[in-house]
Amino acid sequence: MTNRKNLVVVGNGMVGHKFLELMVQKDVSQQWNLVTFCEETRVAYDRVNLSGYFSGKTAADLTLVEPGYYQDNNVEIHIGDRVVAIDRDNKTVTSANGVEISYDKLILATGSYPFVPPIKGNDGPGTFVYRTIEDLENMEAWGKQSKVGVVVGGGLLGLECANALKSMGLETHVVEFAPRLMPVQIDEVGGEVLKEKIEALGVKVHISKSTTNIVSEIGKLVKMEFADGAELSTDMIVFSAGIRTRDNLARECNLAIGERGGIVVNDNCVTSDPDIYAIGECALYNGRIFGLVAPGYTMAEVASDSITKVGAQTFTGADMSTKLKL
Repeated sequence: MTNRKNLVVVGNGMVGHKFLELMVQKDVSQQWNLVTFCEETRVAYDRVNLSGYFSGKTAADLTLVEPGYYQDNNVEIHIGDRVVAIDRDNKTVTSANGVEISYDKLILATGSYPFVPPIKGNDGPGTFVYRTIEDLENMEAWGKQSKVGVVVGGGLLGLECANALKSMGLETHVVEFAPRLMPVQIDEVGGEVLKEKIEALGVKVHISKSTTNIVSEIGKLVKMEFADGAELSTDMIVFSAGIRTRDNLARECNLAIGERGGIVVNDNCVTSDPDIYAIGECALYNGRIFGLVAPGYTMAEVASDSITKVGAQTFTGADMSTKLKL
């Protein structure tokens, strides 16, 4: 009888699921018990194409996991349960629901969370982030009683979110602190061209705007106030102002963390503990977080190669070009 080892994956987003797929493809069932914890109440789905939800796609359309896939491939999944502690000395993880599992190798695929700027009133009624299907359901419900929607953040995801609000029938605005849209990806000239194209879609763009206050009255959102004295009336605000890596579990068990966050990994996506890997948006390689899914998939391949000794791929960085799907 084969003594199989435990391989635990913390996080069942796009990158965590990709890693499991790769392990299944490599037919590791004789060597490894595959276990994953999924914090959300549904298994991995296509977060890149979330905006499709507002043009008719359902949660089922967005799923990345065929019904029965995990069960058919002997992957033990804990849905709606998140890992809250890692004990590196005893090599165990403990979940919010009290599940304790030992591991021989541990994969951290905890991803990131949306950054909400520290603006007064940022948690009032009608304020949302754009990250999960539950976020979209809440936005859709609120949007039915709204006329004007504002996206705070003019990056890639923010513009796609603005298109989603527009498709809901709202008068739509984008508010960006920087002097141009998508400031990370494009230069000043490109920003001006993009602004013209976005406004041609019927979305109003406000650049170089610093929001100082979000005003609500009697349980309803009323307006945004800016540092230059201007105001913008709105019923709904969606924050899409970037991400922050989810590295709290790694911090709490004293793995090496970057100065500005992120779990430090080497070319094999191994952390400062040789039995723990980090992949996707929670991982910091050469001082950089890669906030796109393609580099995350590459990290998943690298980690699976390293663990199985099948393939010899290493992570050396990634192409950060991307496509605006409008």
